Amino acid sequence: MAARLSFDAELRLLKEDLHEMARLIEVAIDKIMIAFENQDVDLAREIIEGDRIINDIERAIEARCLSLIIKQQPVAKDLRMVTTALKVVTDMERIGDHAADIGYLIIREKREHIYDLVKHIPEMGKAAKDMVRDAVIAFTTIDVEMARKIIKQDDIVDNLFDQVKQEVANILRASSEQVDQCVDILMIAKYLERIGDHVVNICEWTEFHETGTMNNIRLL
Repeated sequence: MAARLSFDAELRLLKEDLHEMARLIEVAIDKIMIAFENQDVDLAREIIEGDRIINDIERAIEARCLSLIIKQQPVAKDLRMVTTALKVVTDMERIGDHAADIGYLIIREKREHIYDLVKHIPEMGKAAKDMVRDAVIAFTTIDVEMARKIIKQDDIVDNLFDQVKQEVANILRASSEQVDQCVDILMIAKYLERIGDHVVNICEWTEFHETGTMNNIRLL
């Protein structure tokens, strides 16, 4: 019984760490959208520095997971929770990296800003942030139905990405002088689209934890 209580306590701490990591990622995405709108180089640098904290939490979560496996020797769904958490935290770390990648693009952007001509990037940022928050809730509560709904929301991010591409094409048709800046805009949109993809991965791992299947293929 004592071992079970110890495992449950460690599992609660693991879930708290995941929620804290998600919170920091949400803050980073919010800040990156503000930095993009205002071309705020200092805020972009702050986001890049903040990614180190996200990386530190990732390492702490990995260490906690490995400790649980070695010391508690969990089986069945307990083991599945710990091992899938290792997968989930990798996707979360990549999301933090993408926020930092956007920060680097903002810092190097020295040309005339075209934020007002690209309307859908802020919408992409908000949609991606909401997906991150909800996906971690779905994982830590093992809410498979919620996870499946979040996967469908990735279509929203993909559709917004298509609209950004169309907006950039319109800009280039009007003037060929902004090619470099348009490339940066497309890269920013692509990073946001990739965040949505990583969220889908998290949701698929949630489904795996509960069902032992991923993409309708039984793994366990």
